[in-house]
Amino acid sequence: MKLRILTIVPILALLLLVGGCASTPGEGSAGDGASTGGFGSGDGATTAGAVEGGSWTGSALDDPASPLSTRVIHFDFDVSEIRADYRDVVIAHGEYLAANPTVTVTVEGHTDERGSREYNVGLGERRANAVKRLMLAQGAFETQIVTVSYGEERPLALGSDEAAWAQNRRAEILY
Repeated sequence: MKLRILTIVPILALLLLVGGCASTPGEGSAGDGASTGGFGSGDGATTAGAVEGGSWTGSALDDPASPLSTRVIHFDFDVSEIRADYRDVVIAHGEYLAANPTVTVTVEGHTDERGSREYNVGLGERRANAVKRLMLAQGAFETQIVTVSYGEERPLALGSDEAAWAQNRRAEILY
């Protein structure tokens, strides 16, 4: 038993030594945060997507400066028309889908709690379809976009006041 432990201990030590010496991808190369002016501390740690000059290198969907990072489209009370302040966001998503034909998206339609369950499911569907139509107009394919309505069933904010209702009147774009 002692002989077996004496054999295993040096092997484990060797594995820890070799594993501890492994370099991280990009360490000491042009990908290192310290050498590119990124946000790294010089120890191989970098912030994904950030490079010198502040340009984004990650997925366009995750760029906080891109309209694609906005995935919730809010609506006015009892309306399924896309508000003017969200048209550019939906257009950007449609253009992204047109440029990436293998990407699919689900558009969920939601409402606030006012109105009957049946009416709200219909309104949520009209909201999701309004977003879909604008995306299709930008060149996205019908097969890339699935719509679903949850009506009032999945509120984003709980409460029975205008602030909560405004948050719940929405369509969500889910990649």
